[in-house]
Amino acid sequence: MNSDVTVLGAQVSLLWVVIGAALVVFMQAGFALVETGFCRAKHAAHVVSTNFAIFGLGFVAFFFVGFPLAFGGFSYGAMGLDTPVGEALIGSGNWVFAWSGGWALTGPNITPALLGFFFYMTAFMDTTATIPTGSMAERWRWNSFVMWGLFCGAIYYPVIAAWTWGGGWLAKTWATMSLGAGYVDFAGSGVVHMTGGVAALAGAMVLGPRIGKYSSDGKSLPMPGHHLPMAMLGTFILLFGWFGFNAASTLSATDVQFATVATNTAIAGAFGSVVAMLWIMRRTGKPNPAMMI
Repeated sequence: MNSDVTVLGAQVSLLWVVIGAALVVFMQAGFALVETGFCRAKHAAHVVSTNFAIFGLGFVAFFFVGFPLAFGGFSYGAMGLDTPVGEALIGSGNWVFAWSGGWALTGPNITPALLGFFFYMTAFMDTTATIPTGSMAERWRWNSFVMWGLFCGAIYYPVIAAWTWGGGWLAKTWATMSLGAGYVDFAGSGVVHMTGGVAALAGAMVLGPRIGKYSSDGKSLPMPGHHLPMAMLGTFILLFGWFGFNAASTLSATDVQFATVATNTAIAGAFGSVVAMLWIMRRTGKPNPAMMI
């Protein structure tokens, strides 16, 4: 009886993770609408194309190379993922820097639980990859964008993930350096958002501002987006997807703290929008939809 309950719990948890992954993938539509709505009309096709293509580019690279490097040694019994698909590639013991195994999802330990976890982590990787598409919008060539998508999916994100969520050296500092619990990141504030943000900042610094952003005397000029309703719709889609991004990060449907996570996500979105609205009204005397979202 107990074994049946355990199996059922793992199956329900796997379903929960797959649903969460689908919601995170849907966030790509939100990013596309927000970034396209805020760009100038003449660049809209290019911007929305980068958001569309980044999913496929990152996915293919992560499928063949990135996932094995990041999570070849990962196991999590709560969702039925009991056996790692590989072993250490670089390092050993508590000092692993990259993993090996399960290349292109092949091998004896490829189970439905592993595939569900792969799907979820792919969605997180693609979120990381899509962040720079906003910071470098209107300014990078298509070939450069393609190189970024493949690099992020194959090397950039997987290396950081291997050190942290994959059980690598940062996750084991509690054992090697007596630093408490090691690196802890519940839903990607560092592994996803900081990793993507650093790449976005570096790209923006290299490319510089958009043409027309500054006058000849260095004064900043307004560059309003061409379609704010599109950007607002994208923001709502992102909020909807974030319930999967955050709440499903429990990786277990039997961990009822996912309700706490979902509520905190809603609170953050609601209060963030109200504070932004009040701040811009205080500063300019009128509401500004672009600043509210």
